[in-house]
Amino acid sequence: MSQKILLTSKEIAIILHRLACQLIEKHLDFSNTILIGIQPRGTFLAERLKTLLESDYQIKDVALGYLDITFFRDDFRRTDKLLEANQTKIDFLVEGKNVIFIDDVLYTGRSIRSALTAIQSFGRPSEIELLVLIDRRFSRHLPIQPDYRGRQVDAINNEKVIVSWQEHENEDAVYLVTN
Repeated sequence: MSQKILLTSKEIAIILHRLACQLIEKHLDFSNTILIGIQPRGTFLAERLKTLLESDYQIKDVALGYLDITFFRDDFRRTDKLLEANQTKIDFLVEGKNVIFIDDVLYTGRSIRSALTAIQSFGRPSEIELLVLIDRRFSRHLPIQPDYRGRQVDAINNEKVIVSWQEHENEDAVYLVTN
């Protein structure tokens, strides 16, 4: 197994600031916009963006929620592995809001399709956008594209993109791993 670093901690910090600025350009004060981190890995990115928006760019009270998609996936009954659901935490209205789904890696698009179904349980948003740190552009099974992307990566099927977060793996880095 070989491993190549795609993004360092410094590069991730620069990308996060760029993504925050792109969000501000479109959503200004975030009064009608909510961030939804896709469980489990999108929550780290969502929390980082919320912190940046509030501390570095003085956006007040950015709404942040977490959405678990485990039982909305089209493959959840196709495995013998015991599934562990994560917690959904959305304690605000979604109806009529601009929702920004946030995930670390966009791969096949199936997680986002599941999120689109799951969010319907909380109301009908006026608009849904997608922000990802890594877009694996040649791996899509569904016609889903990000509105905001940190980095586009051309990875083939036997390669994995692994995102490490300081809060979970004690480092900020993105790796391309080949089996």
